[in-house]
Amino acid sequence: MLGTLTRYLRFLGYDCESADSLPPGNRGEDTLLLAWAEKENRILLTRDRELAERAHDRGICIRELDVMDQIRSLQERGLIDLNVRLIRCSVCNMLLRNATDEEIGKTRYAPSDTTGFSFFWCERCRRLYWDGSHTENITSRIRSLNQRSE
Repeated sequence: MLGTLTRYLRFLGYDCESADSLPPGNRGEDTLLLAWAEKENRILLTRDRELAERAHDRGICIRELDVMDQIRSLQERGLIDLNVRLIRCSVCNMLLRNATDEEIGKTRYAPSDTTGFSFFWCERCRRLYWDGSHTENITSRIRSLNQRSE
């Protein structure tokens, strides 16, 4: 599975789904993934070489083990831009919207001093996001990829 890559792609603003969304133990999972990619006009990222071949031009076999190497590979293929954009929930892929003061206030993990932060809300997961240290760490990791590719 490429769950970590999926989360990073969502941090980069990409609409991406994960095989984790499928029911576990389904013997026809590959067929479902191929149909899903075709129906929704998606690129299928997989570590399974045979599945990538079955997907033809919709499939990409991810050979790299490290998520930063995976991201660099996709960027070098011209498939993604390396700009962090907090527009999607990293857990469920839902588009985020600006959080209300009430949503910020009732979230226990929100920073006590909200000055200077932009807050975003996932209506499906009911999660709060903001441009704090976690976002800065991800941005820093992505920026290091940008510097290596220049």
